[in-house]
Amino acid sequence: MSKMQAAVLYGPNDLRVVETEIPVPAEEEVLVRVKACAICGTDPEIIAHGWPNCPPYGSFIPGHEFAGEVVALGPKVTEFKIGDRIVAEPHKGCGKCINCIRGLYTTCLNYGNIEKGHRHYGFTVNGGYAEYVAIHINCLHKIPESISYEEGTIATAAGTALYGIERAGWIWPGEIVAVVGPGPIGLMAAQLAKVFGASKVILIGTRNSRLEVGKKIGADITINVKEENLNNRIEEITNNIGVDFTVEASGSQDGAVQAVDITKKSGRISLIGMYKEDVKIDLNHVVQYNMTMAGGKAEGMWCIERVIPLMADGRINVKPLITHKFPLKDINEGVKTFKERIGGALKVVIEP
Repeated sequence: MSKMQAAVLYGPNDLRVVETEIPVPAEEEVLVRVKACAICGTDPEIIAHGWPNCPPYGSFIPGHEFAGEVVALGPKVTEFKIGDRIVAEPHKGCGKCINCIRGLYTTCLNYGNIEKGHRHYGFTVNGGYAEYVAIHINCLHKIPESISYEEGTIATAAGTALYGIERAGWIWPGEIVAVVGPGPIGLMAAQLAKVFGASKVILIGTRNSRLEVGKKIGADITINVKEENLNNRIEEITNNIGVDFTVEASGSQDGAVQAVDITKKSGRISLIGMYKEDVKIDLNHVVQYNMTMAGGKAEGMWCIERVIPLMADGRINVKPLITHKFPLKDINEGVKTFKERIGGALKVVIEP
């Protein structure tokens, strides 16, 4: 067998499921039979506009949140065997620049340079909206039977939340944590805050359906900012002090302002939203309040490997996030469902 079905991007918003060649794993790569690939918020942007350094239209296969089974080994691969169940990590740094050496491979200084060894699966090289994908062993994490393939697709969101928390200085036991934006990454951050021992986790958003999911996965308090005054509620909850740690996962102007407004003096803010426009915040307030702010790009520092045990033993519950599933042939319907949030879509999974 040499052919497979894959969703190939032929131009802006022109994603077609076609027959194409099964990739051959190169040195230090394996071939993965994709079992599930989740749609991420960046995927509709890629489908609409492409991505810097992406493969040419007509050959580019997006998709980066995927899980599957190892079915073939490239030369020099001893770390994995055929039959291993894995989840993929989208970023492979060059392994040579100072950022990669320090574990900051999601901000590799050779981003997009294939000759230097950089890969960003589903962005600068082909990804997981296909029956098979060849991927470097540095980007694979084994998962136990207790994690289904569709659940495994959420590992990237969980790893991104963990990395953002780490970048901003961690959460200490007993602290009050707020999460702005109850999307997949925000919901993972809320659960991780509970794992780290937060005394209260406050989930903040604008959609009651997503806030209800937050309650299911352990948020102590939910606030719909369209229905309640956020600052007043935070003052009530924190005795006019503010929260210790805020995760801003909405990627919105309002969310960024809210994060700064509700965080206490010497508090910490993790910025892990994707911002499509310039954001205006009061930096003097940040300075005068002695705040720590840090951006967290994707799932660096081997964070996916670290969240897998938490998923496996149930401390992180991803099941409520998976709201829709589509076969690969219906991927465009899946993307539409995700973009338009049809039926309360939260995480939409494609099954090749």
